[in-house]
Amino acid sequence: QLQLEEFGGGLVQPGGSLKLSCVFSGFTLDEYAMGWFRQAPGKEREWVSCVGTSRRRYYSDSVKGRFIISRDVAKNTVYLEMTNLRPEDTAVYFCATLWAPKANCTAFSQPEYDGWGQGTQVTVSS
Repeated sequence: QLQLEEFGGGLVQPGGSLKLSCVFSGFTLDEYAMGWFRQAPGKEREWVSCVGTSRRRYYSDSVKGRFIISRDVAKNTVYLEMTNLRPEDTAVYFCATLWAPKANCTAFSQPEYDGWGQGTQVTVSS
């Protein structure tokens, strides 16, 4: 059973930083890719970043250069380190996973993801 849970959301001022964690169980990163998504109020959920089994990392244009996705296999955790945060980054952030050995993780749409966390709120405001 795929289980994921996000931690680390909160309120931060513009220009600040937050590091989200996604703790998972029921699978390994040898065969599963991991993605981060977000949903702002009144908007559809959008892709933010992903890391595949090959450890290649990808980012949406809106966060490239500000966010970093990373993995800790020993801790069964994937992180999203967010810097230089902007008010438009305010959203509920979700981590998700899908079985995708050796695949480019950007090739998959949201419905193809097998497991999702419950989300964590990130609010960027002064």
